[in-house]
Amino acid sequence: MPVAQYREQIYAGVLGKIIGVYLGRAVEGWTYDAIRSRFGTVDFYVNENIGMPLIVPDDDISGTFVFYRALADNAYPAAITARQVGETWLNYVIEDKTILWWGGLSRSTEHTAFLRLKAGIPAPQSGSIALNGQSMAEQIGAEIFVDTWAMVNPGDPERAVAMAREAASVSHDGLAVEAACVLAAMEALAFDEPRLDVLIEQGLSMTSDARLLRMAGDMIDVCAKTDDWRAARDWIAQHHGYERYPGNCPMATNHLAVLMALMMGGDDFQRSIMIAASAGWDTDCNAGNVGCLNAIRLGLPALDAGADLRKPVGDRMLVVSADGGECFTDAVIETRKIVNAAAALRGEAVELPSARYAFEYAGSTQGFAIHPAPILGQAVTRVENAAHTSGDAGLMILYEGLAPGTRGTVSVQTFVDPEPKGAKGTSYFEVIASPTLYPTQTVRAVVKTYDEGNPGLAFFVDYYDENDEIATLTGEPFALASGINDLEWTVPDTGGHPIYRLGLMLTAARRLDGAIALLSLDWSGAPERFVMGRSMDLSPSLTPWTTVTTWMNTFVSSARNLAPDYTTTLSLSHPTENGVITTGTRDWADYEVASTITFLQQRAAGLVARARGHRRYYAAAIRDGQAVILKRRDEDMIVLAAGRQGYAVDETHALALRVQGDRLVMLVDGQQVAEAVDGEYPSGGAGFVVDEGGILCDGFSVARI
Repeated sequence: MPVAQYREQIYAGVLGKIIGVYLGRAVEGWTYDAIRSRFGTVDFYVNENIGMPLIVPDDDISGTFVFYRALADNAYPAAITARQVGETWLNYVIEDKTILWWGGLSRSTEHTAFLRLKAGIPAPQSGSIALNGQSMAEQIGAEIFVDTWAMVNPGDPERAVAMAREAASVSHDGLAVEAACVLAAMEALAFDEPRLDVLIEQGLSMTSDARLLRMAGDMIDVCAKTDDWRAARDWIAQHHGYERYPGNCPMATNHLAVLMALMMGGDDFQRSIMIAASAGWDTDCNAGNVGCLNAIRLGLPALDAGADLRKPVGDRMLVVSADGGECFTDAVIETRKIVNAAAALRGEAVELPSARYAFEYAGSTQGFAIHPAPILGQAVTRVENAAHTSGDAGLMILYEGLAPGTRGTVSVQTFVDPEPKGAKGTSYFEVIASPTLYPTQTVRAVVKTYDEGNPGLAFFVDYYDENDEIATLTGEPFALASGINDLEWTVPDTGGHPIYRLGLMLTAARRLDGAIALLSLDWSGAPERFVMGRSMDLSPSLTPWTTVTTWMNTFVSSARNLAPDYTTTLSLSHPTENGVITTGTRDWADYEVASTITFLQQRAAGLVARARGHRRYYAAAIRDGQAVILKRRDEDMIVLAAGRQGYAVDETHALALRVQGDRLVMLVDGQQVAEAVDGEYPSGGAGFVVDEGGILCDGFSVARI
């Protein structure tokens, strides 16, 4: 079938993955006995019981939705290579910060593989048994990242297995790679074949690994003889428990747990992920894989057959990587990326909504919810997919008692939550992100009304002020006419501070009960003019010892040292090459980035534009005393153009880099010094780069061209 006909199943697979991960995440690391004693079974999200937010960063989600970008970043090759996926790791993984469990060399399989890659050992050697040993190479990680390789190959298990094998071998080998390939085959087949026994049989036919076939066959026999999932789980513990394998998270145990949960759960989506989350071992990984496969084969209705597992999640997910503007995302946006990749691999054209928020899948809300304020006087009673009530593709906002003194507010998150007072952190995977929305960008929305008397609608943003407290800016209200309304609002300047939420506020001069539909909402391109001034203006209470501010955290940093500087804006230092910090999103295309930089002792330093990760970008830099326009592509730093020589250490210069189409222009102190033509990177974020040294950055601005 054409890829377009698989779109809803892909969306279901993405949802099933994140629902399973969030179900199992709260009890990850718990013993089986502790889970059973505290909860009995994990049928629903238990995060609140242990004081954990529901939507947290998780390696299962970030790795799954980042590593397959190797396809897009290499023009969708039909045969991806392990080396290309390894380069993708280096581009998007920030050492000790993003995606992976940073447990150390010879302790964490993925950390070990990253260190091999960083040292210049390419994949697949980076993940090989020969280099890392069998116990390290046969841990679970190959399986937890595999789902997207299957979803970009719906109905094509052979290519899914080929891609999964290359991707898995970046960090794993042996049994781990074979098990990941079996799961990839099952998920790819599940788009056309709903029968679980057939999927397992055909998936296992994709491997010749005798150990895997033997243990999987034993597991099938055990499950066939009992209807008690705990008895099947006890068999795994007895014959393949963690203590029977070296390493901390063996693939054998967890792969059998996935098979057990699938077989004992049958066609009941909720029961299958409950078993995976309640059985112990790597609960979020296993429930995520089970959820993805069963959502693909059973479809969206299966996710709604039991408890409402969708509403608390609301499509929300965090994909943490060096590409910070892509962190705050949702299942619909990620589904579009997978559908695009699947179509490109097949040479097919596929039409997808262009608006960021279009709510095109049944039940999708893309993170929109009733706004936390006001608590009293909140007139919105429900937010749901419009198809359920009106048949429109959009978001239905229902309200009651909207009148003077009340208002109806809904919003979507665009940056990190405020840290709760006294919080000690909620996850060992930090939320590292840039905002998705910036001051002076223009928001465009299409709103449909259904009544003759309609409310007024105003856009608003919550943002972090100079004290890192949440403040609000609200636009002038629009009078909504009957039918379709096309609305535009330019986000006000926030003085360089990040926007936390974008919202819609409904008001009325007399009581109204009814509903409106948000059919689409979008913004795109670089801000008209986004400016960060000096740090003391951004944070008046700043001291020389302040190391972290919310506005500074809008930069995603792979530099060793980054801090606000109380005399300028930022201080940036890195002991080796390629210390990069960036902000912005993938759709920043034509713009000028500028800052006044004091060049301390360093080999090279300057501005970055159109960053797509931290090893793919353009730069305008002073390198060895010369002005140069550079292009970083993986390990290569290419000089695209060179200007005059003679720049010295400790000098201060105003730098600017203009990127427009394929034309790149570097300015120093207002004078053009170099120009180049290159179109490989059409868009991306902006920031700074330092090689072997440090700089002071006085101000930072991005202005759309």
